[in-house]
Amino acid sequence: MSKKRIVILGAGYGGLRTLKKLQKIRPDAELMLIDKNDYHCETTALHEVAAGTSNADEICYSLDLVVDRSQTSFIQDVVVCVEPEKRRVLLKNHAPVSYDYLLISLGFEPELFGIQGMEHYGLFISDIPSVTKIRAHIEEQFEKWTEDHRLEHLVIVVGGAGFTSFEFLGELTNRMPALIERYHIDKNLVRIICIEPTPNALPMFHRRLAEYGAGRLSSRGVAFVIGRVASVDEGRIDYRTDDQIQSIQAGTFVWTGGVSGSSVVAASGFNQRRGRVTVNRDLSVQGHSEILIIGDCSAVINPQSGRPYPTTAQIALQQADCAAYNLNAMLHGNPTKPFVYNYKGTVCSLGKNDAVGEVMGRKLKGRPASIMKKVIENRALAKIGGVETMIKKGRFSLIK
Repeated sequence: MSKKRIVILGAGYGGLRTLKKLQKIRPDAELMLIDKNDYHCETTALHEVAAGTSNADEICYSLDLVVDRSQTSFIQDVVVCVEPEKRRVLLKNHAPVSYDYLLISLGFEPELFGIQGMEHYGLFISDIPSVTKIRAHIEEQFEKWTEDHRLEHLVIVVGGAGFTSFEFLGELTNRMPALIERYHIDKNLVRIICIEPTPNALPMFHRRLAEYGAGRLSSRGVAFVIGRVASVDEGRIDYRTDDQIQSIQAGTFVWTGGVSGSSVVAASGFNQRRGRVTVNRDLSVQGHSEILIIGDCSAVINPQSGRPYPTTAQIALQQADCAAYNLNAMLHGNPTKPFVYNYKGTVCSLGKNDAVGEVMGRKLKGRPASIMKKVIENRALAKIGGVETMIKKGRFSLIK
C-alpha cells in the first residue's frame, strides 16, 4: 500500500515551521512542499530592503537548509488553485498534485480596496521583487532630480500608518542622509508624507507608545496627514479629507494600508473574506477536515473579542506547531487538538536602535525595545532555519 501524502503550500513562517516539525516527527507519509521560490524570506524584514538599509540576501536563506530531501520532495512552482473535491492542487507549470492531507500557508497579498490606479501606480511591501523595486524606484527618482530638478521626484508618500508603514518609515528616515549626500540634495527639499484616515496611528499599540513612535518619525521629518487615499496616478496622489479631495504631487507612493490572504484561497472556492478562511478550532476547514489553513490565509477567532487575531509571524509559528501535531494525528486516525494562541507581545521597529513594543505585559520604547526586536527575530530564525541559520542571518549588533 502506497504512503499517504501530506502537501504543504507555501514556504513562509507557518509552512516551513510545520515541515520542520513533521520531519522531526518522521510520520509514515510522503511529505511535499510547494512554493514559487527556492528560498525563505523573512517577511518581517522586507521594509528594510525597501528602504535600502538591508540587501535581499540578508533576509533570505535557501530552503535546502530546512528541507530534508530524504523525507520531503520540493516543487518550485506557482499555485493556481486547490480543488478540494478532487483532493488535488493545480500548478502553473507542473501537472496537478494529489494529496491526502493539505496545509495551506500561502502568505499575504496587498489589499487595494478598489482604489483607482493603485494596481498600476502603487508600490507594495509584499515580497523580494516588490521591495527591490521600491528601493530602485526611490533611487531612480532622486537621480531624475539631478537632471531636471523637479521637486516631486523628492516627495515620498506612504499610504497607511500601521505597523508596516512605521517600520518602513523608520528605516527610510535612517537611509535618507546617505541618499541626500550621494545625490547632493538640500535636505530641506526632501519630503516624506504619511497619509492615514484617522489620527490613531499604530492602532495595535497603547496610545503612549504610538505617540512616541509618531513623534520619533516626525522629528526625522515625516509629515502625517489625515485623509483617505482616493486615487493614485503617475506622479499624483488624491486623498479625501473633510469631504474634499486634496492632491499631492509625488515621485514615489508606497501603499501599506492593508493586506489580504493569498488570492489562491478565493480561486479555490473556499468560504473566505479578504483571502482568509475562518478555520475550525483544530485549524481545519469546515467540510474538509483533511485541509488545514494557517498564517495569513486563516482567521482564528479571539474568544474574548469575537474578532480574528491579527495575522503575524508569531501566530503563524504557533499555528504551525499545532498543525504538525494535527496532521500527524489525522494520519494515524487519532484525535486532533485545538489551537490555543499564546500572545507574547509585539515590537515595531522605528529604524536603527529604536522601536516600540509590548512584551509580556511590559511597555518598551527606544533602545530596549530595539534589542527585544532583535531577540524576537533571532528566535524566529532558530525555530525555522535552525541555530546555524540564526548565526549566519541573525541580528546581533546593538547599534544597527
